[in-house]
Amino acid sequence: MLRSSLQALVILVILAPGLLAQDGIRRGQIKKVDADKGTVTITVNGKDHTFVVNGETQFRDTAFQPIKARLRDKRLKPGTPVMFKAVRKDGEYVLRGMKLGGPNGRRFPPFKKVDTSRLKPLTELGKSKYQGYEGGLYPDGKNDRPAGHEKAGLALAKKIRPLDGKGKPAQGGKIVLLSVGMSNTAQAFTAFKRLADADEEKNPHVVLVNGAQGGMTARAIQDPDDNRQGTRYWNTVDERLEDAGVTRAQVQAVWIKQADAGPDQGFPRYAKTLQAELTKIVQVLAQRFPHLKLVYLSSRTYAGYAKTPLNPEPYAYESGFSVKWLIERQFRGDKALNYDPARGKVAAPWLSWGPYLWANGTTKRADGFSYDEEDFAGDGTHESPSGQRKVRKLMLQFFKTDTTSRGWFVTKQ
Repeated sequence: MLRSSLQALVILVILAPGLLAQDGIRRGQIKKVDADKGTVTITVNGKDHTFVVNGETQFRDTAFQPIKARLRDKRLKPGTPVMFKAVRKDGEYVLRGMKLGGPNGRRFPPFKKVDTSRLKPLTELGKSKYQGYEGGLYPDGKNDRPAGHEKAGLALAKKIRPLDGKGKPAQGGKIVLLSVGMSNTAQAFTAFKRLADADEEKNPHVVLVNGAQGGMTARAIQDPDDNRQGTRYWNTVDERLEDAGVTRAQVQAVWIKQADAGPDQGFPRYAKTLQAELTKIVQVLAQRFPHLKLVYLSSRTYAGYAKTPLNPEPYAYESGFSVKWLIERQFRGDKALNYDPARGKVAAPWLSWGPYLWANGTTKRADGFSYDEEDFAGDGTHESPSGQRKVRKLMLQFFKTDTTSRGWFVTKQ
């Protein structure tokens, strides 16, 4: 039996708010409610749309509880963020269901566009500081891995080889590179997979599996046993591995790009919160994937064109510090992130920066990389096809050239 429209709406809001075009779920803000006429006007990406409400329309509050007063509820006021689904019926757009607030039942903070003109990419900030914190991907304002961490990563990379479904070396085995993250990650990895799979230099044993899922933020996926989003996320990862014809035992490398929706804690508090969530996620990876060797993390892309408070600046920029601090904690000997069995219980895989994805809009980085407004979709947060093409090129270049990945990612000559 088919689920009711409300059940479908709630499930889609939980599972995939970042993939609105595919799922039919849209985000917006209430512009006007006319209870007498039975209509609600919602602003989406700067445009107003009026929808008809009928007896089958379902309403939910931020906790997913029914709104019994429907259009006469005082919480349905102008400016309220909503997620909704509508269909065209008899020449009208009928509202099937609407939920107050953003993904996961949260209300987003008010959206305030900030001036990013003075922000410098971490790769160019060097020993200069952002609000008291030094730049560079690694300590002392440097962008190269410390020698000891580099040596350890190279040693682990040399152990990556094709494995069978039980994790045993096999000539016809697979090397799985798995992505972990939310909708932006899913978009980028889909584009990257398409480009990489067509590249003649990619090792044919390498299988790219997109484990990233819309709406599955760092906060949502840090506990696989929560019987809620975390459980759903990791179960879906297992399903995608199975669909790709591989197993957990064949996952040997992971790429992570994560954030939280509607951040409002300020700096450095939010960056440290995200760092703590990333810590739990990499610990989960160590527990679930017995042959995982290397984990690469990336910052978010530029959010200066954002039109919603979903993932705005300067939080997108500051996510780079979360990654920087996490990796530094590992090579400074934090037991909660230990990857070396010679030093005690293994708690996490080896961690490193992957491609650094942030650039200050149209201001070109030293390597010439930049973003134009057309590189983003209508919300200014999710990449458009042109933005995805830019990001996937960075990713392919990274995996083909980084000292710890090129040996197993590229076909050996």
